[in-house]
Amino acid sequence: MAEVNIKNVEEADIDTILSEDIDFSGELTFKKPLMIKGKFSGTIKSLSDLYIGKNAVIKAKVDANLVSVKGTIEGNISSYKRVELFSTSQITGDITSPAVVMENGAILNGICTMERK
Repeated sequence: MAEVNIKNVEEADIDTILSEDIDFSGELTFKKPLMIKGKFSGTIKSLSDLYIGKNAVIKAKVDANLVSVKGTIEGNISSYKRVELFSTSQITGDITSPAVVMENGAILNGICTMERK
């Protein structure tokens, strides 16, 4: 079986980055690509792209266009475009997306449903 390689996004291409020392909760909405490198709990909802850094810990229901994960998410993920799980990602929750890409080593404990939106 061939190895899956997901393209890394450059931080310079992201409009907003929440750094590793950020720890907050609530409802997060945004209109341009966002990267979370710290901790967040609550709800994330956007029609834009969400990038989760390697050391990030997210406890939230996630609803976004593209969800690219290198860190940890506890909660269900719904994506309009694609979910990308890097080898360092750990997901505990269900995924609903038209496309899911997983690198070897990614951990998914949940149900994956692929459907077009």
